[in-house]
Amino acid sequence: MPISALDSQSALVVIDLQKGIAALPTVHHMTGIIEQARLLAHGFRQRELPVVLVNVIGMAPGRTEQRIRTDTLPADWTELLPELNAQARDLLISKRTWGAFMHTDLASSLRAMQVTQVVIAGVSTSIGVESTARQAFEEGFNVTLVTDAMTDINSAAHEHSIQAIFPRLGETGTTQEVLQFLERAP
Repeated sequence: MPISALDSQSALVVIDLQKGIAALPTVHHMTGIIEQARLLAHGFRQRELPVVLVNVIGMAPGRTEQRIRTDTLPADWTELLPELNAQARDLLISKRTWGAFMHTDLASSLRAMQVTQVVIAGVSTSIGVESTARQAFEEGFNVTLVTDAMTDINSAAHEHSIQAIFPRLGETGTTQEVLQFLERAP
């Protein structure tokens, strides 16, 4: 379903656009994803709407078959990309799980700002973005997923999230569609 509305109290949530993750091989060129996220952040800031920049700084505890060794990552791995132009008024969330709501103050911070809708972009579509969208939906927020501002390391996983999962969690659309809604806002 295309985007039908952008609530007056919407927030942009950008997932894991950080130096270490941006260096991974992805389905779509990371340069384009970063540019779309930059445009979204600029649009939200112009309207004085909240921008949430999320980075992942560790792993959830527990055994998995595929485990990333965090002790071998470069020192700047968690740094947000400079293209996002982080501002003092942006909300910065550091997480240790796939989704940005688990074990963070994101939900309470958004509620304190009276946010009713989250617009989500970032990487990876099937992990950080999808988990955050699921959690936002479960928290009662309206969810919009900007499909041209996200990518994954796995093409099939990316497509599955967009085609099968996202329509059950919210609405999907493009950066341009979101920006058009922002322009029409009073």
